[in-house]
Amino acid sequence: MIKYIGSKRRLVPRIVAAVESCAGAHTVLDLFSGTSRVGHALKARAFVVHANDHNAYAHAFGACYVATDAAKWRARAERLVAELDRVRGRAGWFTETYCVAARYLQPANGARVDAIRARIERLSLEPELEAVALTSLVEAADRVDSTVGLQMAYLKRWAPRSHLPLRLRVPEILEGPGSASGLDALEAAGRFEADVAYLDPPYNQHSYLGNYHVWESLVRWDRPAVYGVARKREDVRTRASAFNRRATMAAALRETVERVRARWLVVSFSDEGFLAPEELRALLGGRGRMREQVVDHPRYIGHKIGIHDPAGRRVGTPGPPRNREHLFVVDCRAKPARRSGRRAARPPVAAVAGS
Repeated sequence: MIKYIGSKRRLVPRIVAAVESCAGAHTVLDLFSGTSRVGHALKARAFVVHANDHNAYAHAFGACYVATDAAKWRARAERLVAELDRVRGRAGWFTETYCVAARYLQPANGARVDAIRARIERLSLEPELEAVALTSLVEAADRVDSTVGLQMAYLKRWAPRSHLPLRLRVPEILEGPGSASGLDALEAAGRFEADVAYLDPPYNQHSYLGNYHVWESLVRWDRPAVYGVARKREDVRTRASAFNRRATMAAALRETVERVRARWLVVSFSDEGFLAPEELRALLGGRGRMREQVVDHPRYIGHKIGIHDPAGRRVGTPGPPRNREHLFVVDCRAKPARRSGRRAARPPVAAVAGS
């Protein structure tokens, strides 16, 4: 299972249940699709999903897990992945950048990435097969990397899994229709219409592009200029999202919510975000009648490992070991409930099984 901050792995059953509670819903727009874990789960429940994310690696995930119809593509995908898995390693830009100048992968595995990615480029594949191949390669690299889940820096000693050979697997594609795009969320909100819009926006200063820049370079295959010990893409400095800045996050989310063309809104948001729950309730309540669920769960693995400076020294103090995820469902056709003069009761906290 791919390592990803903000992953909704534990929350997926609740998100699916929330979407299924939306009367008459058949189509879903996932505006910030990330790994497409939610979109994939919704497609498995027979929803027609459109996955959108502006990062190239996330668009590839969406094209693979949401847009690709296994009934049409599975047999060819299996043959393609088997062919790519037989490609011998040949070191190139990726190996030099991320395995010699940095320590993301062992050089032997980096050489395999170089050779396989070059082979994908030469094949000029149909978009669905290319998305399957790229997803398979990114996930294969993730299984043997030497990180704690983020590509901000790499372990000083090779992780035990990094010594394993890189092997490709066929992603778990599903039968049925779907689609994907790589647009800014605001643009996608105005372009695509659905019964339900699911929003899981970035909620604090942590940039997904900065945290997963290696995947972005692997998918784009543009050999960008890089900087720092992590060898980040130079455009990490310039491709900043309004959702990652405290001063602009509220306005960006408000404009996106107002532009969404859907009967229902389902929104997940962490209490680690720039917006307080009261602010979010006020923002979403303007679209219609709202209900809320609060889920308590552990923070991502980086919290357990701690905060380190570029030299690898432990610094600072991590925040609380657990946080709360707020899950909102808004009926945009129903008038907002009237607020009484008394303070609203605190929403219940539901503990996630196994957390």
